[in-house]
Amino acid sequence: MGQKLKITGWVAIGVFAGALTTVSLQTVARGAMSPLPLEEIQQLSAVFGLIKTDYVEPVDDKKLITDAISGMVSSLDPHSQYFDKKSFAEFREGTSGRFVGVGIEITQEDGLIKIVSPIEGSPAFRAGLKTNDLITKINDTAVKSLTLSEAVKRMRGQPDTQVTLTILRKEESRTFPVTITREEIKTHSVKGKIIEPGYGWIRLSQFQDRTVEDFVQKAQELYKQDPRLKGLVLDLRNDPGGLLDGAVAISAAFLAPDVTVVTTDGQLADSKATYKASPEFYGRRGDPLVGLPAALKTVPLVVLVNEGSASASEIVAGALQDHKRAIVMGSQTFGKGSVQTVRPLGPDTGIKLTTARYYTPSGKSIQAKGIVPDVMIDETAEGNLFAALRMREADLDKHLTSGQGAEIQDAAREKAREEARKRLEEEAKKTPAERRIPEFGTDKDFPLLQAVNQLRGKPVLVSKTQTERKEEKKETP
Repeated sequence: MGQKLKITGWVAIGVFAGALTTVSLQTVARGAMSPLPLEEIQQLSAVFGLIKTDYVEPVDDKKLITDAISGMVSSLDPHSQYFDKKSFAEFREGTSGRFVGVGIEITQEDGLIKIVSPIEGSPAFRAGLKTNDLITKINDTAVKSLTLSEAVKRMRGQPDTQVTLTILRKEESRTFPVTITREEIKTHSVKGKIIEPGYGWIRLSQFQDRTVEDFVQKAQELYKQDPRLKGLVLDLRNDPGGLLDGAVAISAAFLAPDVTVVTTDGQLADSKATYKASPEFYGRRGDPLVGLPAALKTVPLVVLVNEGSASASEIVAGALQDHKRAIVMGSQTFGKGSVQTVRPLGPDTGIKLTTARYYTPSGKSIQAKGIVPDVMIDETAEGNLFAALRMREADLDKHLTSGQGAEIQDAAREKAREEARKRLEEEAKKTPAERRIPEFGTDKDFPLLQAVNQLRGKPVLVSKTQTERKEEKKETP
């Protein structure tokens, strides 16, 4: 069954790209710490010694220490992580929106790798690869023996190196090899267009280094096409988050100057902070919002979210909702309301550590709960067919609680998930044109159509089944 469930990822970007993470990059001098627990430190040393002397085969010292650090950090919560040299480089790649590869978006279905879309201008694009092409081999390795992540790793590499992909193009009933030279690919996390005269759509798929600059450029383009926009849809569906300053900047683009966007609270003094709609809180090199159309501050705004909207995207939705700057529509969000700070441990290693919870301007923690839309909208006219399959913060092992009351367990959730799995299996057998959930931004995008109806003052098909999801509690036997 698992192979039939569609998994999508950017080739060579990996899963470290800030997914479900609001990241603040900091280096700080450590102050005074509590005395170390000597007895436990001695036990750790004793275990190290026993492994070195008694284990069935020799174990490298560096591996033991690295694994001990990794286990210590990962035991805290799902988002804290130790970065060795390789994973630190991959993490930095992901948040920058740059990677070295062939430049395709791929999925895995029934054990095969399918091209969703080549990135415009990429080596794959120039080589003539098309949507729905199937990759059967990567160099001499059959993809049926590989997981999606393994396939991704094989297509990654150094600039100017080559990889040969064997392509099955069903529509032409032929199989052929394509040799592609890898190069640095720049992904774009911002899309947008005029949906219909007077109404625009901007989609943010992730908060990367260049997201704010790309957002400004896209907003300028839309207002150049239609200077009298009557309404705008900010689409944050399936946006897993990313950089904290990007979330503050996008919020500031729509809010009055100096109002509160988000507050954070943690153990350290520098974790207790208030971020406002002012360049000093989001501008690393001046104000990236300079040049934004002034009308963006007042244009009627709808924010689209779903269960896949997490972290930085929840900050934006929560800020715009609390300040009554936008109508939030869709499904209750993921509920990832914690901040991770990346602390370098050396030139090429570091840890990503949860250092604070964040709170909306009105003081609400959304950790393990999420943002509740003003208007609940299903993903299709037939309902939320597959929403139950999306992981939420409360589903993650060792998740941080909200700190604002007890969690409540939802007994019906597993039944809903099993029903959704069966529906998804049936959908996977259909052609893309026949599937009931179209690509975001198309004329068949049901939530987007409802958002435009909201802006136009027309009737909206509100969900008849969705209700506010309470924070879930894990039972401890």
